[in-house]
Amino acid sequence: MVEKGSAEGRMKVAVASSDGRIINQHFGHAERFLIFDADESGVNLVEERRVEKYCSGDPEHLYDPERTEMIFDALKDCSILLVSRIGTIPEKELEKKGIKVFMVYDRIEEGIKAVLSIK
Repeated sequence: MVEKGSAEGRMKVAVASSDGRIINQHFGHAERFLIFDADESGVNLVEERRVEKYCSGDPEHLYDPERTEMIFDALKDCSILLVSRIGTIPEKELEKKGIKVFMVYDRIEEGIKAVLSIK
């Protein structure tokens, strides 16, 4: 089955990483997402997409549909989002849009392979 954001079985995976090596960033703190193409043949970095970070410093962490929509627009061709943490509401909103969210702390390539169950 070909997933959204893929050509001939390739999937686009968005990753929140502060250093480009480890999935180590909270969704709300990410100011960029690294976009990878992945399939059985490998994992390849395609691009970096800059966003306005979701968390505004509000201690109550109120849900912000405008920021969620802006981030969704940046990730709408991705099937999967890998983050170290994410709030329940943003996660549900992204999943309603067809982006499956995984909380992972791992090296990027290994994390992508694990959620896609590829070797």
